Amino acid sequence: MTSYRTSVSNVLVIGTGGAGLRAAIAAHRAGCEVTLIGKRLRKDAHTVLAAGGINAALGSVDPDDTWQWHYADTIRDGYYLNNPRMVEVMAQEAPAAVRELAECGCNFARTPDGRLDQRFFGAHRYRRTCYAGDYTGRAILYTLADKVAELGIEIHDYQYVTSLLVKDSVCFGALAFDIQSGERTVYLADTVILAAGGHTRLWRRSSSRRDENTGDGMYLALRAGCTLADMELVQFHPTGMTHPEEMAGTLVTEAVRGEGGRLYNAAGERFMEKYDAERLELSTRDRVALANYTEIIEGRQGPNGGVFLDISHRDKDFILKKLPRMYRQFMETQMLDISRKPMEVSPTAHYSMGGVVVHPETTETEIAGLYAAGEVTSGLHGANRLGGNSLVETVVFGRRAGEQAAAYSSRLNVQMRDKEVIRAANDDLSSMIRDGGEMARPLQRAVRNIMWECCGVVRSQERMEMGLVRLGELREASAQVDVRPSSEGWQDLAVAYDLRGALDAAEATLRSAIERRESRGAHQRYDYPDLDPAQEVNYRVRIVAGGEMEVSSALVTQIPDDLRVYVEDDPQLLFKGRLLE
Repeated sequence: MTSYRTSVSNVLVIGTGGAGLRAAIAAHRAGCEVTLIGKRLRKDAHTVLAAGGINAALGSVDPDDTWQWHYADTIRDGYYLNNPRMVEVMAQEAPAAVRELAECGCNFARTPDGRLDQRFFGAHRYRRTCYAGDYTGRAILYTLADKVAELGIEIHDYQYVTSLLVKDSVCFGALAFDIQSGERTVYLADTVILAAGGHTRLWRRSSSRRDENTGDGMYLALRAGCTLADMELVQFHPTGMTHPEEMAGTLVTEAVRGEGGRLYNAAGERFMEKYDAERLELSTRDRVALANYTEIIEGRQGPNGGVFLDISHRDKDFILKKLPRMYRQFMETQMLDISRKPMEVSPTAHYSMGGVVVHPETTETEIAGLYAAGEVTSGLHGANRLGGNSLVETVVFGRRAGEQAAAYSSRLNVQMRDKEVIRAANDDLSSMIRDGGEMARPLQRAVRNIMWECCGVVRSQERMEMGLVRLGELREASAQVDVRPSSEGWQDLAVAYDLRGALDAAEATLRSAIERRESRGAHQRYDYPDLDPAQEVNYRVRIVAGGEMEVSSALVTQIPDDLRVYVEDDPQLLFKGRLLE
């Protein structure tokens, strides 16, 4: 199939998660014709897995909370690698964004007097995390999807984007194929918004599901001419399931610890007292993940290689009200009643803090007409994401992306298209359909093993360089991947493209991790166990595509003086991780 149909709109949004849906709503409200496309069935984007909550300094429970304290907690938890302006925008606009969701019908928990309830999450000064049980992401996604349907915005499901269409550093659309039928579509648009998620499925233990977060959005942006940054900064959530095998890595939400869950090792010790005696289980995610990892590696693990998270001291009715999804998840997969027995957990790759470099206010990339929002971008979270900030990122920057893309479209008098660019993208797609001696799934598994073993919770130069060599071997093998569409659909072609994107995203991550010669936040190294001694000279590792990936660094923007007082209020500004001897 080399023919294709054409779709034309003002704004094309790639990705139907929280960021993509909110962007589409904003662009539509600005008067644009919008087309939304996604790989999965609508209402099944990765956003549904965000369980614990969404942050906003509403002061519902703790009246002293302000957006400045939210800003300060985010900067400190990010170890000063955040883009300060992005954090400021997020913290300032979060309250209005959450209230808007509530007004649209999102079923957030309420206090007895009707205000939005808020719970503690790790490393927060105040209770500022709004929630809908422990299925907050699903509640938000459904609310946004219902609004998209109400507005009549066009959505195309099962669309796999293979190329962004770019001529002379101007983006004018994308090429995609239907995963079920194979039909190709050239989506022409004045502007494109990339909201395609992260790359955490590249690790052996991951909280992402199969065929999502494979780095394809980062691959598309890199090949279009964008810069990636902070790819080495991957958050390992402290608590993922350990068994059964098909559930290994599945998220155990931070809400369990937020509602009083305690961590124990196999000897029955509440070990967080050794790692953060003040905050215990509500310490930063990187510190809790490193603590869990250390207890496991040093031999104090349970029968399935994890530590124990216990919420059984809470009443069962409380658990069923606050953590209904977790109760059901363990009962259905392990026949474990978490109101009676502890859960066995271990770290799992959870969130990409790096990605496409965007303008902190407009979300525009270096390519004219191309915007990006959500987990596919870099800058907001620094070296460690504050729990509850991912969902608010989607709605705050999704809205900004939609508004800015609409404004760009309205300024255009004419949009140039290039048939040669479209032909080249179509030829590339055709070249992927071939008889070969390799299958994509085993090569995907090999990538995941490499990243877990060579670029996991704790890293070293030797292991990462070994990983690059092994990735090179897989890249050669990937040229022989067999792709034969059948009556069962074109999933093989999607998996082959996932593999191509994964190889680039994995290489960018390894090269960036080698370049960062320190331990900071989620990036921990055996061979550089301390923070960079020049703490005031924080830098971002950047990746650009060339003949080979080029690695460079850029200084982080300084915190504004009027906000520095909030950030420096805490005497313990930075944490030096405890690494294995």
